[in-house]
Amino acid sequence: MGWEMEGLDEAQKKQWQENENARIASEVTEDFYRRREERRAVENCWILNLNFYSGNQYCDVTPMGLVGDDPQFYWQSRRVFNHIAPTVDSRIAKLEKMKPELTVRAFSDEDGDVKAAMLATGVLRYVQDRVGLKSIASRVTTWSEICGCAFFKVNWNSTGGRQVAVDEENRPVYEGEVEISVVPPFEIFPDRLDAEDLDGLRSIIHARAVPVSYIQERFGVALAGRTVSGLTGYTEPSTHRLPEEILGINFTAVKDAEILIERYTMPTADAPQGKLEIVAGGKLLYAAELPFINGERNERGFPFVKQDCMRMPGTFFGASVIDRMIPVQRAYNTVRNRKHEFLNRLSMGILTVEDGSVDADALEEDGLLPGKILVYRQGGKPPEILDCGSMPSEFKDEEEWLEKEFSLVSGISDLFQNSTPARVTSATGLQLLLSQDESRLTASVVNIERALKEVGRQILRLYRQFAGTARLMTLTGENKKTQLYYFNASSLDVNDLQFESKEAVSPEEKKATLLQLYQAGLLTDEDGKLSKENKSRILEAFGFGSYENAKDISAMHTAKASEENIDMKSEDRAVDDYDDHALHILEHTRYLLGADFKRSRNQEEIKKRISAHIRAHKEMAKE
Repeated sequence: MGWEMEGLDEAQKKQWQENENARIASEVTEDFYRRREERRAVENCWILNLNFYSGNQYCDVTPMGLVGDDPQFYWQSRRVFNHIAPTVDSRIAKLEKMKPELTVRAFSDEDGDVKAAMLATGVLRYVQDRVGLKSIASRVTTWSEICGCAFFKVNWNSTGGRQVAVDEENRPVYEGEVEISVVPPFEIFPDRLDAEDLDGLRSIIHARAVPVSYIQERFGVALAGRTVSGLTGYTEPSTHRLPEEILGINFTAVKDAEILIERYTMPTADAPQGKLEIVAGGKLLYAAELPFINGERNERGFPFVKQDCMRMPGTFFGASVIDRMIPVQRAYNTVRNRKHEFLNRLSMGILTVEDGSVDADALEEDGLLPGKILVYRQGGKPPEILDCGSMPSEFKDEEEWLEKEFSLVSGISDLFQNSTPARVTSATGLQLLLSQDESRLTASVVNIERALKEVGRQILRLYRQFAGTARLMTLTGENKKTQLYYFNASSLDVNDLQFESKEAVSPEEKKATLLQLYQAGLLTDEDGKLSKENKSRILEAFGFGSYENAKDISAMHTAKASEENIDMKSEDRAVDDYDDHALHILEHTRYLLGADFKRSRNQEEIKKRISAHIRAHKEMAKE
């Protein structure tokens, strides 16, 4: 509403705004339809992959879309011997075991950086437990393995978390919380299909089918609604769609629904903060700047994180391992079916009958059942079974080679799938085979790690943007001790944090490693004694953490002194007679020497308060 509104009365302004909203809604809707048609070929490949994974494997992609593959002869065997599903399931199981865990490492050894890293790690663990990040990441991995890529959507839910107040209209006010959801690739429409990542896009559309009741509740706009395909958002008949009788996936139609189109546009010269436009049913529901400061250098960006199965150069959507296995699966189905047909010929037999010598119709209906009396014309030639020869060895050779081909293109060996190694009996050889299996999945593991790191960064950036000045959170510290923690949003300086991933290991592997380290003397001091910290961690790894989980009073005194340091930035704190004065003096002095104090604005006032507090500790200690 700039110079265009000058000189207009209220009615004219209202009419102008309605026309502008209608123009934006029409432009966003047409943009969505255009992107959908551009992405049609890629989407057909995803549907083909889903069909092969679910066992409907007699279909193919043509220039007209997806069509069924009809048999050449009615008697041909068309059974499916699905090796794709167990292979993909094995890959997912292996990736779940190798999935890294996010931690945050301090940028330096300064006390403030160390505390910021501990706080960021605690926030990530808190969010992981509250939103079920492990389950969400598993679903994203399943989508990416089948279709080639999938997306995390990281939002801030203003109605999440605990209730902290009530507004003027007596409505509850919540502290807010991060919300993470799974976005299948069917719902994502980039402005460029040749961009290799989200950084190469200027805008992206997230379109999905939602009930009109949701739109009414969320945006206050009533729409008529229609029947929309739940997965792709198609509403009109199209020859590009796969016929329903050969669909292996659930295209459940959503009734009384509409396509909710969210178009995110990166900042430009005309819109320095970017744009978010939400349209449904030809009406503009929302238009404003990008809501989240989740990019580098405190910039606004897309709330999406892309996870690929295998990256493809010059393509936005990644490639799936199913793409490579489909030709092998087709050949395997053909060999097995032709083999069964040949066995049927050998077992059932093919009769040669002289014309007019027998009742051909009765013979065709009953066959040569045991005890049957076969009457043939006198002087004619009796029926006989045609010699089809023996099973060619090429069938067996081709079948074995195709089974090896599945392992070759999928990165999963027979050792992992069958747990029965062939011709390898030594422990060293088995370990080498397992290491080779893991190395063949390295590319997929790196993609998962890259995506989870970006999700972690966006989580911390959203808390930095919305957490406020006094956020209360229950965090888990050392030895699984939980405590209520107040922190300031400014403490989550993500640009000064370095993410690192720790590969997930099984409890058995962790126990074996700890025993080897203990036997090597790497966990004990010069006198051969275990410290309390190492003893607690070892007992915790073996499932006996409760024996050493009693609250350490020295750690409690240190935590109390840290809270006093935060409070003394703005007010004085009295010294309690039950304080451990030596520990308190040490913690207060550490704060004055750390980088957190040096970055404070009112250093002199804070220094006077803490110095007086330290003198009070010393005087009380003398008494």
